[in-house]
Amino acid sequence: MIRVVRIHSYERGLVFRRDEIVAMLRPGRHFLLGRLFRTRVEKIDTRGAWFSHPRLLEIVRSGLLGPDAVVLEFGSFERAVVSIDGRPAGVAGPGLQALWSTIRKIEIERFDARQVRLVRPDLAAVLAAPGASEQLQSFIVEPHQRGLAIIDGAPAIELAPGLHAFWRHVAQVRLFAVDTREQTLDLGGQEILTADKVTLRLNAVVNFRVIDPVAAVTEVDDARQALYRQAQLALRAVVGTVELDRLLAEKDAITSELLASIRDSVARFGIAVGTLGIRDVILPGEMKEILNRVVEAKKAAEASLLTRREEVASARSQANTARIFEANPMLLKLKELEVLEKVAEKAQLTVLLGDQGGLSDRVVKML
Repeated sequence: MIRVVRIHSYERGLVFRRDEIVAMLRPGRHFLLGRLFRTRVEKIDTRGAWFSHPRLLEIVRSGLLGPDAVVLEFGSFERAVVSIDGRPAGVAGPGLQALWSTIRKIEIERFDARQVRLVRPDLAAVLAAPGASEQLQSFIVEPHQRGLAIIDGAPAIELAPGLHAFWRHVAQVRLFAVDTREQTLDLGGQEILTADKVTLRLNAVVNFRVIDPVAAVTEVDDARQALYRQAQLALRAVVGTVELDRLLAEKDAITSELLASIRDSVARFGIAVGTLGIRDVILPGEMKEILNRVVEAKKAAEASLLTRREEVASARSQANTARIFEANPMLLKLKELEVLEKVAEKAQLTVLLGDQGGLSDRVVKML
């Protein structure tokens, strides 16, 4: 039996006879022997570019694809960026793959994945292409960050802000994005025993900046946590050696001592500490009552001392006035007249004046 098979311009036909591939049909009309020879034709649409088939190895080995397809066969460390019609369309990894080149323009850019890092101007488009996530690891460094890549334990490579990509399955790649902005670390609820055995709670804040990202990544596992631990130790070491009265009276000096201690201890982590401040000093309830009573007694004593000073000043002023009147009798008479004038404003008075005795002995009130 003969049958006619028509292959369109965008198709290819794979001819299998007794389940063995024997030919590939190109566009046109073809006449094939039928059922007796157990012949079948499998039509393949070439518009999809990528040629995927469960028997791809057998088809490629037959040599029937010819110039109609681009065959890629890569080893463990070979990779390729596939561009179709000038645009990245896929990332090919190890193994056998094929692309139809009958309709589209296929370009293959090969890479040795042992270089680990992929650098291309159109990296974003490559990472968005099919298969890219399986072959490439992407990494973004923000403008306020400094990126670091440690490959197989080698010294860290600094990465500029932007998009970066690394081949997978060829090396151990550790990526870090270190924030170089000024940051704030809260030290809340630090319970410390002072030199005079008073338990208090401190809340402090530390402002810092990472100035050496390599040291911040390689010297400690977590630079921020390391700073927190060192600040805790410094608080206990400094505050634990001073008495409560000195802590309350000289808080600025103690803060400066704390700041110097923390700066020295975290410099090797690549961290620069800017400022440190003790926000709150929280005392136990009974200690608050004692301090309140002390302050109250101190203020009462100051008020009493001020009252006595005023009384002494008043008595001294009166004594000075008496001496002046004693030395000047006429001044005393004038003072008496001033008093009488004020009294006359609020009452009816008949005043008899004489040249003997004081005016106070000659005043008669008329009702």
